[in-house]
Amino acid sequence: MKDFTRGREWSQILGFALPMLLGNLFMQLYQFVDTAIVGRFVGKEALAAVGASTPVIFMTIALVVGMGIGASIVISQYFGMKRYDRVQATADTLTIFLAVAAVAVTVLGVLFSVPLLRLMKLPEEIVPMAAGYLKIYFGGSVFLFGFNSVSAVLRGVGDSKTPLYFLVVSAVLNVGLDLLFIVGLGWGVPGAAWATVIAQGAAFLLAVAYVNRKHTLLKFNLINPKFDGALFRQCLRMGLPSGLQQTFVAVGMVALMGVVNGFGTDVIAAYSAVNRIDTFVALPVMNFAAALTSFTGQNAGAGKWLRIRRGLRDTLWMSSGCVLVLNAVLILFGRSVLRIFTDDPAVLDAGYECLAVMNSTYLLFNLMFVINGMLRGAGATVFTMLITFVSLWLFRVPAAVFLSGVFGETGIWWAMPVGWAAGLAGSVAYFYSGRWRNRGVGRPDASSVAPPAEEGL
Repeated sequence: MKDFTRGREWSQILGFALPMLLGNLFMQLYQFVDTAIVGRFVGKEALAAVGASTPVIFMTIALVVGMGIGASIVISQYFGMKRYDRVQATADTLTIFLAVAAVAVTVLGVLFSVPLLRLMKLPEEIVPMAAGYLKIYFGGSVFLFGFNSVSAVLRGVGDSKTPLYFLVVSAVLNVGLDLLFIVGLGWGVPGAAWATVIAQGAAFLLAVAYVNRKHTLLKFNLINPKFDGALFRQCLRMGLPSGLQQTFVAVGMVALMGVVNGFGTDVIAAYSAVNRIDTFVALPVMNFAAALTSFTGQNAGAGKWLRIRRGLRDTLWMSSGCVLVLNAVLILFGRSVLRIFTDDPAVLDAGYECLAVMNSTYLLFNLMFVINGMLRGAGATVFTMLITFVSLWLFRVPAAVFLSGVFGETGIWWAMPVGWAAGLAGSVAYFYSGRWRNRGVGRPDASSVAPPAEEGL
């Protein structure tokens, strides 16, 4: 557990972000390995199938993941208030909700995988592989939700290290199972799905066992947890906007995938590979933003608004530095990185073009995402939901449709910075309005403690 209401802002945020970053690095590493082994040992059609499955998975689980974000915000604010009884009760309530949601997602995912893939205009020869992958993945969604629940609760109380240890175990296990199932046994795309499900299950069970034995504040009661309706409504108020935000993004990914699918297997495979690479570039941004969300939540609970602004300033500097270094590396060596997935010239050409556009404009995404992370921690989750909807559905998706009609697949790539720029403009305007200072669980009146203009960020 960590108290973010005192100490140097940048060092606390960095110290909290690094374990999450390492943990997510391992998680993305095994997804990266999944895709690379499938592309190398099964073929570009299989690479396209796994890549096309990603937005469907995201769309199906997005609303539920948003509830986990909401619970984490509620926990962090109660932790900042020293209301430890509310922290445990929120964890119990989240456990019950996610258990029910996992069953629903499994049923819906298995029933509607094929219709969704066809709605996305996925080439018919790829549909059976993608559908098989999805059905196995959704069958193990209880493990995915379970581990996300443990991680969300621990982040809320300032513990980002514990999930890291089990993600490392999960990543190593996943890579070993990938090699066994795909290369050794020749299971193809289903082997990648089984490897992921088994690895997620191991991470979840180990994390629960460890927390229940070692943690001084939290226990995960998987047999008879207690549901608190009032706390659930608070989580819903914080989490539903975040869940809807995730859903907007997920449905937008499906819509964009539909545009990509219209350009054939080579472009689908290229887009799939780039998305895996993109996850590594986004990791520093997302983890710094997540750390800032917990930092902001505790300090909002304690009414320390100047401290929140300084935390935002420091986080923007740290995340921007990471992004600029990674962007430079991928602009210089992007084609070599793409060769990890395939040697097909058409796929490499399309993929490198996408990487070049993305990495030359990625700072826009970084600034938008970090500012929104702070706003979420303060409880302004409705605004971040709306700004995501506007940037994606009023700018990026229409731009992708229009520009792809004029410039081909190149237009899809340039639609990304269009959406990021629109979202950044809205987030900056809302931050300077100061309205985010009265959006927490206690709804403190912050007007009398608003920071003076000379504080800046």
